[in-house]
Amino acid sequence: MRGTRLSMCALLAGVATATLIATPAVAQDIDDEVTLDDDQGAIDNVIVVTARRRAERITDVPLAVTAISGKELEKRGTQDLTQIAQEVPNVTLEVSRGTNTTLSAFVRGVGQQDPVAGFEAGVGLYVDDVYINRPQAAVLDVYDVAQIEVLRGPQGTLYGRNTIGGAIKYVTARLPDETQVKVRGTLGNYDQADLIVSASTPISDTLKIGASGARLSRGGFGDNLVQEGVENYNKDVWAARGTIEFDNGPLFIRLSGDYVKDDSDPRQGARLLVGQFSGAPILDSVYDTRAGLDVIEQEVEAYGGGLTIAYEVGDTITLKSITGYREDKSTTPIDFDSLPAADLDVPAIYENDQFSQELQLLYESERLNGVLGAYYLDANAFTAFDVALFTTGALVGLPGLNAQTLGDVGTKTWSIFGDFTYDITDQLSLSLGGRYTWDKRTSRVLRTTFIGGYSDLFPPSDAIPIAVTSDFNGSETFKEFTPRASIAYKPSYNHTVYFTYSKGFKGGGFDPRGQTSLAPDIDQDGDVDYDDQFEFLRFAPEKVDSYELGWKANLLEDRLFLALAIFKGDYTDIQIPGSVGVDTDGDGVSDTFVGVTSNAGDADVNGIEFEGSALVGRDFAGPGSRLNFNWAVGYLDAEYNTFIDPFGNDVADQRVFQNTPDFTANASFDLGLPVASGIVDFIGTVSMRGDSSQFELPGPLDQDAYTLVDASIVYTADSDRWSIGVHGKNLFDKRYIVAGYDFVTGSVLGLEGNLTGFYGDPRRVFVTGEFKF
Repeated sequence: MRGTRLSMCALLAGVATATLIATPAVAQDIDDEVTLDDDQGAIDNVIVVTARRRAERITDVPLAVTAISGKELEKRGTQDLTQIAQEVPNVTLEVSRGTNTTLSAFVRGVGQQDPVAGFEAGVGLYVDDVYINRPQAAVLDVYDVAQIEVLRGPQGTLYGRNTIGGAIKYVTARLPDETQVKVRGTLGNYDQADLIVSASTPISDTLKIGASGARLSRGGFGDNLVQEGVENYNKDVWAARGTIEFDNGPLFIRLSGDYVKDDSDPRQGARLLVGQFSGAPILDSVYDTRAGLDVIEQEVEAYGGGLTIAYEVGDTITLKSITGYREDKSTTPIDFDSLPAADLDVPAIYENDQFSQELQLLYESERLNGVLGAYYLDANAFTAFDVALFTTGALVGLPGLNAQTLGDVGTKTWSIFGDFTYDITDQLSLSLGGRYTWDKRTSRVLRTTFIGGYSDLFPPSDAIPIAVTSDFNGSETFKEFTPRASIAYKPSYNHTVYFTYSKGFKGGGFDPRGQTSLAPDIDQDGDVDYDDQFEFLRFAPEKVDSYELGWKANLLEDRLFLALAIFKGDYTDIQIPGSVGVDTDGDGVSDTFVGVTSNAGDADVNGIEFEGSALVGRDFAGPGSRLNFNWAVGYLDAEYNTFIDPFGNDVADQRVFQNTPDFTANASFDLGLPVASGIVDFIGTVSMRGDSSQFELPGPLDQDAYTLVDASIVYTADSDRWSIGVHGKNLFDKRYIVAGYDFVTGSVLGLEGNLTGFYGDPRRVFVTGEFKF
């Protein structure tokens, strides 16, 4: 299968190359990836986005969307995708627990923090319109970016499955028209040393090539105190991108590829409890660890590519093809207990690959604009891990107990979609769209109990298998229609009032950590058979119906931009992955955990968002001087109406939404003053987040409200050929939990009292410099 997909990609690449050579030149530009203003993202407030798969002013788009230009991200010292959440209301983006590059994303209370195969993200991530199916290797570093757009609310019509919370569009920069070499370097505390080199050149009037290479390194925020030479929270990344663009007017082709190799040390958590068995103390630094698991190295390798072909048939019709392929592999030692002994150690393997193909017919006329399309995805996700509780076995005089879990999940998705906007009058427009999706999930779940050490997945191994507790193969197809409708009224060119209804769904599946031997007699026929096991491991799709009332405006000759959205979400069949400790040998002590995923019922997710930017002054202290303000405020009221736990009880009044603060806010300013032959930008940002819970059941890992303060001073030469900046992140050195493991609240597992937290970055200061040749 993989060989076939690679061959298809190679064939497509060959077709693209042949087309580049053979197509005659006709002058016209096709450019969907429009960036913000070159001087400042909010100077003229004419922001262009592609949220509806066509270039439009953000003011005209009837949905909540935030767009940040690549230049703004560079000026603020933004280095990876998770930092975007500080600027966007009701959004949480975090590095998943026990990983370096796995993304946990939540928008308006909807998301997924469990990264194992079988569970799908609730927020869609797109790189140049190619959907990234799995969260591994999805904490993207920000370099050579044209724009990042965050679409909030269900995007099921235009972006398909698993976008019920929203979608994030990561748009890489188009190649410039002139030969250019750009070097950007960073030096900072914790021994940070980054170097990014980009080069591009036109080969002819129609053909351009470019490439980028990045070396991103940083010492750890802490140390592993029991493994010599191993740091904690460090960074050791090599990355590269390559692009070929052909544009002769009616025909545009872009072929791109990227590669990432992450050899950072394992990111282990901080124990928040004294060891109940060993008496191990709580360490002074939350970034230090005493994790002893070393049977597997921490390593992430990811690569992929995309081929976009757009052909303008006439003045009104454009045909577009988007082909993507991605593959990644991760190995990671997750030491749940963060101690030298194996009280709860989980070495894990993740392997993912995907092939996608999207075809679009875009129509643009004076009154009718829209897109018809078809989409296909063939993806496979494999997860395997041991759960070693050797300390527990030693306590009762037994060899070390170990439960191996293997989940292999295949996904095939077909969908057809359309979305059109008709201008009834110059002021009133109606948009209608819908997508019909066939989503087939095939799952293999294999669980085996071993004694005597780690399983054969992590050699050398002398462990002995003693029982197979799950050997399950299941398949099911989920079908869903996700409509969208909106009406927009424009009292003037610079005002839009809209009301939008949209629906999204996230695919169902089978719990890859489930144990079929624990399945009850669900159909009550007196026998626990395959049908009972099927229902025990299966979970249904979840759905959101969203209603949004909004207003957008460009005022004061485009010096002030405002966006207000009030929304109501009806969230049903909510997927709640969970785990419970299980005593498999009858000694009264839990010696493994099993997954129990349920569809919790329904909830209301309602809120309000208010964003804006204002050009307060311009040319007040000399030509080019300016003062800009940006702000974003979000309030979210998310509450379960029904929450049925694995034992059939409605516990809605005891559950909360995870990773969903009720209040988010951001305020920033950019004061630009002319100095010598350039501009000095003084940039300050304050980001606030309300109380949030790590899990649906409140517990000791919950994070109180906190505030982060960042600042930058950046000098840019008048020619824009070079710049230098000083950046400070988390200036007041705030400690805040972003993820963790809790096996003391609800499910208890291990002897030590296993409660570990992962923390956001401490105070960081670094200098950036960029030069263009």
